[in-house]
Amino acid sequence: MSFLEKVKMYDLTQPLSHLTPPWPTYEPLQIKFFKRLAPNGANGQLITTSNHVGTHLDGELHFCTNGRDIASLPLDFLVGPGVVVDVSDIAEDYGIYTSKDIMERADVREGDILIIHTGYHHYAWDQPNADEIKYMIKHPGPTMEFAEWCIKMKIKWIGVDCGSADHPMNTKIREWMPNQAKEADAYLKEKYGKGLDEFFPANHYQLMHIKLFPYGIIHAENLGGDIDKLLNKRTVIGCFPWRFVGGESSICRIVAFHEE
Repeated sequence: MSFLEKVKMYDLTQPLSHLTPPWPTYEPLQIKFFKRLAPNGANGQLITTSNHVGTHLDGELHFCTNGRDIASLPLDFLVGPGVVVDVSDIAEDYGIYTSKDIMERADVREGDILIIHTGYHHYAWDQPNADEIKYMIKHPGPTMEFAEWCIKMKIKWIGVDCGSADHPMNTKIREWMPNQAKEADAYLKEKYGKGLDEFFPANHYQLMHIKLFPYGIIHAENLGGDIDKLLNKRTVIGCFPWRFVGGESSICRIVAFHEE
């Protein structure tokens, strides 16, 4: 029996079109035909886009000047054993998830590819309950404790089913969306007894990028597709970006190869 006869492939990729919202303030995907079938027998298109639209892999160069470009990432880094961990039962607007939350729910091993299912992909642009503000601005995220755990566990790379691997209020969104920042601060103070400044001091800014990328621990954002079918399961996961020389990040496709 061949390998492909023993496994089922699950596409964990969000659909991509000119309607797909980029990360806030980034260039969206633009597409046009530069020629059509008539008169020369071929269709051809031109696209203009940033690398941060739809399912994409943030490369080391995105935040680390001496980091690897996308073309330098070997296949045995991009493809390997991993786990899809479901934290949707505790996920709420502006919420915090921890390494303990991850470890309690699935068998996570040193060197894994870690996919985090918050459930917020149900608010993505292609879903019946699409809500761009909720998806990009209000999704849950981690603190420095989680980043340090990722280093200790030698996590290979991380995938998330929402707008960012960082908590949205630990990004520039906190300045751009002051009303939502007030909401988040009030929520955190009520639930945990401390607010945004205590959870995310200035030296923890975008910790999932700035802290982890120098260790080679990068992440993919905006996952979706069949992710709900693999919750808390170990599987083989592959990320397939362009072989992009000089690329700081790349639009990609993410596939799970699961033995049924």
